[in-house]
Amino acid sequence: MENNELFQIGEVSRLFHISVSILRHYDKIGLVKPEYTDPDTGYRYYSARQFECLNTIRYLRALDMPLEQISRFLQNRDIDTIHEMLLRQKDEVKRRQQELALIEHKIDNRLGQIRDALASELNTVTIVHKPPRRLASLRKKVTPKTYLDLEYSIRQLESSEDTAVTFLGKVGIGISRENLIKKQFQPYDIVFIILDKEDHFKGTTILLPEETCVCIRFQGGHEKAAHYYELLMDYIKKKGGAVSGFSKEITMIDYGLTNDTSKFVTEIQIPVEFAEPSA
Repeated sequence: MENNELFQIGEVSRLFHISVSILRHYDKIGLVKPEYTDPDTGYRYYSARQFECLNTIRYLRALDMPLEQISRFLQNRDIDTIHEMLLRQKDEVKRRQQELALIEHKIDNRLGQIRDALASELNTVTIVHKPPRRLASLRKKVTPKTYLDLEYSIRQLESSEDTAVTFLGKVGIGISRENLIKKQFQPYDIVFIILDKEDHFKGTTILLPEETCVCIRFQGGHEKAAHYYELLMDYIKKKGGAVSGFSKEITMIDYGLTNDTSKFVTEIQIPVEFAEPSA
């Protein structure tokens, strides 16, 4: 074969925008073998008849087709085969689009929570109406001094999951209604994860009804919470309310986002019922 009919690997790389290392990989796995390899130098040379094959590979890779499928097609080219491959790949693209849409929604949720946390009005009691929420929970006595004290309980909750569920504003601890009424703020009675609508959680979950909550946000973590429970319980008593469920104490900004403890923000929510005003 005449040398002027061959193209060096570097030139082929430039023509097809395929890196030299990828072309060498294609050679190694038998996908596209060079027309000629110099036994003395190891230089690879390609002929024009291989260009169509390289172009097919480049096109199918642009569709994110796996190399294994491409290899099978090149070994047995057939219109029905490529038709079926493209249909399967289209279904795969749709599946990935759905996954990406869920990921985008999760990112939007987290961004919204970060903005909300950064805009927090601290040390102010508010009344907030919370929509129905789905929780994964673990009934367990815990007395956390730092975030590390909750790590084992969180891992227990997530033990059946293939992917991480916990992140900003989703992990919390709570005190039972009975202990809130008795003003027993240690230890906590429950560890929970607030699930997004799109979270496919394999473990047992509970669905909380819509709740009216007396809330407060403060600077710091769980170790500072007892004082704020006192404030909330005094507020509920003053307003003639009654505790109607367990508290939800959530670190909105903690070590998951920053090492600066002065920027930590924690929120306590206590569900309440207020007596209807008499006619």
